[in-house]
Amino acid sequence: MAKLVLLRHGESQWNLENRFTGWVDVPLSAKGEQEAKAAGQKLAGITFDRAYTSVLKRAIDTLAIVLKAIGQTAIPIEKDQALNERMYGDLQGLNKAETAQKYGEQQVKIWRRSYDVAPPGGESLKDTAARVLPYYDRHIRPQILAGKNILIAAHGNSLRALVMQLDQLSREAVLELNIPTGAPLLYEFDKDGKVLTHRYL
Repeated sequence: MAKLVLLRHGESQWNLENRFTGWVDVPLSAKGEQEAKAAGQKLAGITFDRAYTSVLKRAIDTLAIVLKAIGQTAIPIEKDQALNERMYGDLQGLNKAETAQKYGEQQVKIWRRSYDVAPPGGESLKDTAARVLPYYDRHIRPQILAGKNILIAAHGNSLRALVMQLDQLSREAVLELNIPTGAPLLYEFDKDGKVLTHRYL
């Protein structure tokens, strides 16, 4: 039975400061490093065959901390921009509360939580899914069908797009989905690649 673990990076410095991060390459906070170590402890019983991550430091460092914690630093790791966080465009670096004051809470909620409305210069969740899902289907799903155990360290929105497909969520349901930092989400598949169970560890 193949296993897939989805792991949102630990808290970043800009998560801590309540800023829109997107593709800005900010480091983990001290709490984020601790979250990654705790995630590693929860994953100690699983032997992974391969790992995937975005090209952003907060995801790469989370993965490195986890693999060190479970003693599996020698496994193949593939880094790809397809797994990057949603690109927030003109909002990147802005404090979320200040942005709500500037543009109005309702407008910011639409940018953050609608499926297909992008912030100025950025991506919608639909746009994010359009790069995450083909990458998953080409690179990761074949590994799962081969019975491999896979770990993906990525971001709130890239993982939301993936969970939307794995859980067959509607566009409305995915808008309420929140993936916490540093919390491993385990999927188990049958030999045909059908999801049998999924749960947070």
